[in-house]
Amino acid sequence: MKSDHMLSRRGFCLCCMGVASFAATAGWMSPREAYAEARGLVSLIKDSAAKSVIATHKLRNDITILEGSGGNVAVLGGKDGLVMVDAGISVARLQMTEALSALSPEPVTHLINTHWHFDHADGNAWLGAVGAKIIAHENTRKYLSQVQRVEDWDYNFVPLERSGVPKHVFSKENSLKLNGQSLAMKYYGPAHTDGDISVMFGEANVIHVGDTYWNGIYPFIDYSTGGSIDGMIGASDANLAASTDKTIIIPGHGNPVSNRAELQEFRDMLVAIRENVAALKRQGRSRDEAVAAKPTAAFDAKWGNFVIDPDFFTRLVYAGV
Repeated sequence: MKSDHMLSRRGFCLCCMGVASFAATAGWMSPREAYAEARGLVSLIKDSAAKSVIATHKLRNDITILEGSGGNVAVLGGKDGLVMVDAGISVARLQMTEALSALSPEPVTHLINTHWHFDHADGNAWLGAVGAKIIAHENTRKYLSQVQRVEDWDYNFVPLERSGVPKHVFSKENSLKLNGQSLAMKYYGPAHTDGDISVMFGEANVIHVGDTYWNGIYPFIDYSTGGSIDGMIGASDANLAASTDKTIIIPGHGNPVSNRAELQEFRDMLVAIRENVAALKRQGRSRDEAVAAKPTAAFDAKWGNFVIDPDFFTRLVYAGV
């Protein structure tokens, strides 16, 4: 069993790392307890983000990770202003503002969204309102501009305020030169959603891969907006191709400073479980029968201790094979 410290580092749920107040005992809700109350899950996450502590992880070339408000946020400092990759959850604005001010007195001039999910883009509204130029894939803008339902969260997301909707979008690739870094944005195709992108800081050899990679945690796959297990594996292959042993890899969730070896292990886990579940489906097993067969068993001790538990992850994979 991981320690409370590791739980706070790796995260309770889809976000909100560092929060330990979900239960009256100051303990942690189990994965099954959390999903038993799925209708209120997003509200729980937002309530916890409001109290979150932002942890700072300094990398190299003026790049820092802010951990604690939703997904892992990357910040590039310099004379061109702060450049953020992902925005966290808006209720953590105070903590995020304090963390950003501690990095630099410069304003946030650019914000790049890796995808549309609220734990990565809910903070868009306040950042856009203070002048940040928001950049994303065209599908991310679509989902942030309309009512969007995620079935597995039993939740309908309302459109973001106009200030938070990305005004600068692309379909395949985009690039910027800011603060001495060449920023290369690339679309994966359908993966975790159908709007995921990576952001490579070229000179620093640091890449943010969003929720195509969850470090040490079974990932969520959003079939409601075009995700799939095959797409997740394909994105992992793309991330491996874009990295070397010297590349710092920033995952969307989990321990925020990762590397190619850990990413390879994540990819191999996805492939093995996909094949296990596909074999069961070829045998004619129903979804519930596939879950009962425990196709993730060899990986559960490492990957299955959080809200995407083994049974839930099996159901996600089953839907895509």
